[in-house]
Amino acid sequence: MAIVGAVVLFITLVVLGGYFLYQSLPASSSNAVISEGSETSADARSEAAKQEVVYVKVLGDSSDVLVRVPGGDVLTDVTMRQGQYVSFDEPSLAVTIGDPDAVEVYVNGERMNVSGEEPGYTFTAEAP
Repeated sequence: MAIVGAVVLFITLVVLGGYFLYQSLPASSSNAVISEGSETSADARSEAAKQEVVYVKVLGDSSDVLVRVPGGDVLTDVTMRQGQYVSFDEPSLAVTIGDPDAVEVYVNGERMNVSGEEPGYTFTAEAP
């Protein structure tokens, strides 16, 4: 009987641990990677996204993109494919681009030339 109680207690602790681990993960954001289509509404969304603090679109084959709040949460850490983009509107962001030659980057609506930078190029963007 004691063994059954220990097994039930163990299973309960594992389930509760998994639940609290899941709850501690950052909430999903509206700043998800989006595949851009050929529709006019997608073009309009793309233009609006360029007005965010940071907008990154992959023009080449692919690039790793890491965006985080400096000293805080990771907002995205993903390998993006050609045509995908992501945008964020946080006051301060740290951005790392795996392949700078493969992306188009806008900071506060202004295009930032990152082509020619080393792989893993990192910069900080601040809202105006």
